[in-house]
Amino acid sequence: MGRYSALVGKRVEARYRTADVHLSAVGTLVSDSGKSIFLEDRFSQGGREKTVRVEIPYQFVIRVNETHAEPSRHKPLPAHPSKKKR
Repeated sequence: MGRYSALVGKRVEARYRTADVHLSAVGTLVSDSGKSIFLEDRFSQGGREKTVRVEIPYQFVIRVNETHAEPSRHKPLPAHPSKKKR
């Protein structure tokens, strides 16, 4: 049983490090293998559904906290940015 197995299926924020940089990822904890945790987030981009899955090995995890915050929904970028005319 993994350290974070109680949080599987819940929305979490994971703080982790890569080299000297600390990063944060928010998503649903979909798996805890006992060596790594896996976060997944689904979103729409360009009218298509996308899924991002991140694997974070235990040795890089700083902390994992349950969060109830909904993912921020940004205004989609235009397909073709308008160019300024001179």
